[in-house]
Amino acid sequence: MDLMWWGVVILGLALLAGCVAAAMLLPDAADRRELRLLAHVDRLTRLPEYVRAVRRRRVSLVVVLALVAVGFAAALVATARPSGWPHLGGTSAAAQPEDIMVCVGESPDEPAVARALDHVAERIGTLGTARIGLTAANMRVVPLTRDYQYAAAQFTSYAGSEAAVSPVSYVDYTPTVEDVLAMCLTGFPSFEEPAGQRRSLVYVGPGSFGATGTTPSLLSAERLRELATTAGVQVNVVYTGDPSAGLDALVRDTGGLSAGPTGDVAPRLAEIRDNRPAPTAADDAGTAVGAETPDVALVLAVLALVALALWPVVRRS
Repeated sequence: MDLMWWGVVILGLALLAGCVAAAMLLPDAADRRELRLLAHVDRLTRLPEYVRAVRRRRVSLVVVLALVAVGFAAALVATARPSGWPHLGGTSAAAQPEDIMVCVGESPDEPAVARALDHVAERIGTLGTARIGLTAANMRVVPLTRDYQYAAAQFTSYAGSEAAVSPVSYVDYTPTVEDVLAMCLTGFPSFEEPAGQRRSLVYVGPGSFGATGTTPSLLSAERLRELATTAGVQVNVVYTGDPSAGLDALVRDTGGLSAGPTGDVAPRLAEIRDNRPAPTAADDAGTAVGAETPDVALVLAVLALVALALWPVVRRS
């Protein structure tokens, strides 16, 4: 469960602290007035009627403070745009949570890669319940997030730009597509085991990085398939170069789609998006998680305000 606008929470708590400090430090009219001295006050405070009145006042004060605190906290959380909370929209397959990792195997200034990133940035607002991330060959550009405004800005900024991190040359190692895909898989939380949400990976890049077999890679195709299967990730591929039989086999084994090099990647990405992973067993039994889910916070805030408005009536009855 996340909050998209933590600044709202910080500002609200700061204002609350200021109000409490002002109430405690600033004198009021009751402090400035002169009280009349009474005799035998101890006898009055021992009267049953007085004890009951004080008890009722204390209970009323506690109830009012609790309702105000709940209403304020709930309204503050709802304003901060919570995500990942249970909501009232049901548990349809389309509303079930999903993690999507876009994996780039080429420099973002390649035309096909830039078009793919621009297309994803334009469509991020339609993801609904999904978290999305972006991983390049040598860096995690966008960790999985439901902050679609931030993600779209990062995708657009990265598309068409030069690689943010210069490639590193190794003496006894040559990066492979399998290694890049493995890095993208590690972008899923707890990738060593199946998750309670659907997972899909969209790789945009060539089928291979040139000559292979001259130097050892970190992962073999079999090990990569084992990682993807264990994590429950659907692998999809949009080639920007020659296809790879190994990647095509991985795509088939995980239930994904692959598309050959084409000038327009938008239709290919749309087909991949339509071919979503099957709901997991945890999804079938769980509650849908939305991109922005203020339902619970709003309900609590409304209930607290209604109870606060009705409390004087209840106290008099």
